[in-house]
Amino acid sequence: MKSLIIVPTYNEKGNVERLVGALFDLDRDIEILIVDDNSPDGTGEIADRLSAGDRRVHVLHRPGKLGLGSAYIQGFNFALNHGYDLIFEMDADFSHDPSYIPRFLEKIQDCDVVLGSRYIQGVNVINWPMSRLLLSYFANLYTRIVTGLPVKDATGGFKCFRRETLEAVDLDQVKSDGYSFQIEMTFKCWKKGFRVCEIPIIFYERQKGRSKMSKKIVHEAVWMVWRLRLLSLLRRI
Repeated sequence: MKSLIIVPTYNEKGNVERLVGALFDLDRDIEILIVDDNSPDGTGEIADRLSAGDRRVHVLHRPGKLGLGSAYIQGFNFALNHGYDLIFEMDADFSHDPSYIPRFLEKIQDCDVVLGSRYIQGVNVINWPMSRLLLSYFANLYTRIVTGLPVKDATGGFKCFRRETLEAVDLDQVKSDGYSFQIEMTFKCWKKGFRVCEIPIIFYERQKGRSKMSKKIVHEAVWMVWRLRLLSLLRRI
């Protein structure tokens, strides 16, 4: 099956080339789409060089820092328009270990969405401060209570979708970002009756660069779960 890994970037010059190399070292028939938000550190230029040297690397350039959610939506549309069967979300900073990709490819044979879960087997997060770990853990608990979404890690961003799943979601109506984008996409897939599965992963704090986490992202997620519950009750999802 034709697979595409979508990697949004903003100031990831220390990571993007290594990540592309690590993914291709898996010796899998995969392709990569880098969605760069006009990184001032030159990440976009590195992506262009990688693309020029390997037809499996594709690049979308955006005019500025427009957010994670919209980067993935553009990536999803690219994947659907170019005939990919399996579409991945993945961070550029090695928080998501490339070595898990074969497990995703195996699990997706029996599922429609596969989530890389930090919390399905205890707590598997490396080098996070306790405050951020607690925020993430309880955000997922809060999400399950409010929405009923039966997954342990709804806020994680290491995922694989079948194209049929993304085709069934109205991507133009997905407006959220960050944590809430991940929650919204998984919730909408689940409500449409698709099989959502989790596989255990170990999440590593980024090795280079700075985290994109902000209070705005957290606040958006707090209110998004109630919006999703209301839309679900009104049968508008």
